[in-house]
Amino acid sequence: MDIQVNSDNLPILECFSSKSRVKIIELLSEEAKSINELAETLDVSSAIVTRHIQKLEEAGIIRTESVSGTRGRRKVCHLLRESLTLRFTKPQQADDNFYAVSIPVGQYADYEVQPTCGLASETGIIGMVDDPRYFSSPDHVKAKHLWFGSGFVQYRIPNYLVGTQRLRELRISFEICSEAPDYNEHWPSDIGFALNGIHVGMWTCPGDFGRHRGVYTPSWWTIGTQYGLLKTLTIRSDGTYLDGERLSDVTPDDLNLQVGRDIPFQISNPETAVHRGGVNLFGSRFGNYDQEVEVSVYYVPVR
Repeated sequence: MDIQVNSDNLPILECFSSKSRVKIIELLSEEAKSINELAETLDVSSAIVTRHIQKLEEAGIIRTESVSGTRGRRKVCHLLRESLTLRFTKPQQADDNFYAVSIPVGQYADYEVQPTCGLASETGIIGMVDDPRYFSSPDHVKAKHLWFGSGFVQYRIPNYLVGTQRLRELRISFEICSEAPDYNEHWPSDIGFALNGIHVGMWTCPGDFGRHRGVYTPSWWTIGTQYGLLKTLTIRSDGTYLDGERLSDVTPDDLNLQVGRDIPFQISNPETAVHRGGVNLFGSRFGNYDQEVEVSVYYVPVR
């Protein structure tokens, strides 16, 4: 997630001005902890920790939930984000040189998947679990969550560029994680990304997250995986990045886009990968982020 360094984002930036809050983030990156556990580790009162937690929660860095324990209910804290990228320069404004599209997770144009696999809407399973044939069901467009043990799904990004307009930067944001039977928080998966048939990079997801319920995951869902990590893939003039970390040298010019032709976007975990850990993708009303596959296209006119 990109964070613009400005006064509007002070609630987030101020979270890192306290040594205690930074230590809390560090502790929660290892595992979820209760208020009392954090207070004991930091050697401060629960009241002080609670104030820090409120600030981190308001900034969207962590979330809390009330759970039953041996001595009544307790508040448990979970880290929501894997990373934040600070942006010091202003992004291009949304004007005639910008457009954005939201592609539903279930609206893929092509696929090739192997079990474990399945599709789920907001209200229930689509077809049968672990049967790839149901990825061809007309109802697949209703999916808000999909998963597969290996293979790929491919989306079509609308290409609205005309005439001499040229792609300057492409950003794609999505919630994703590995796919293990049930779930396994330590289940690495090599997930590859391709645009217009060009491999732009691979990222190793650390696991399949199911220990705690997703913020938006429906109450009926009990099949392991609960949420993923929010990732942003950016292809720009100096290369391809995932959350600010360089993946490859591929630039927009390397994608060979043609006017009038959509941009195929493929997410895969190939059988040849070192870590064949599968893929989970989450749409709105599922997981920790209420969004689909969000695409931003920046372009420049060429005269």
